[in-house]
Amino acid sequence: MSDTVRLVCPAGRKHVELWAGYALVALGIVAIAVDPTHWANITLGVLTAVIGAALAVHGHLIKVPVLEVSDGEFRYERGRYVVSVPFHDIGSYYVLPGRIRSLGLCDTAGRPKRFPSLQSRRSSRTYLPLTGMTKPAKVESFMAMAGIPPRKRSLSA
Repeated sequence: MSDTVRLVCPAGRKHVELWAGYALVALGIVAIAVDPTHWANITLGVLTAVIGAALAVHGHLIKVPVLEVSDGEFRYERGRYVVSVPFHDIGSYYVLPGRIRSLGLCDTAGRPKRFPSLQSRRSSRTYLPLTGMTKPAKVESFMAMAGIPPRKRSLSA
């Protein structure tokens, strides 16, 4: 596979924090502009703008998972956590249902692959966490474009 196939998982919390932060900054500026001579408006406006700026900065720091297949390699990236698997080692995949979806990969024999855990919380895990807003159909479409069959249609099982 020479083309790059990429899926960036949406994160609702990130969008909410960004929009709320920018709205609070704007509200703080409006509060100061309404009556710039009164100390209460200035204090309220500055506090609102500072809280909004902090919320927006925190929203920018939230890392979303990125799935990518290119140059014969499957790559999962979430911030500093990166998993790279040679494309020929992947036999199939499955999507775990739940509030926060996860992606599991199987080897060519049909056994789940194990990955190192995020932030050393466990010794290993058999899935890669996605976000709650990630639709299973979108993951299935991405994997179909990458050429990885679902577990129920795996050639080895």
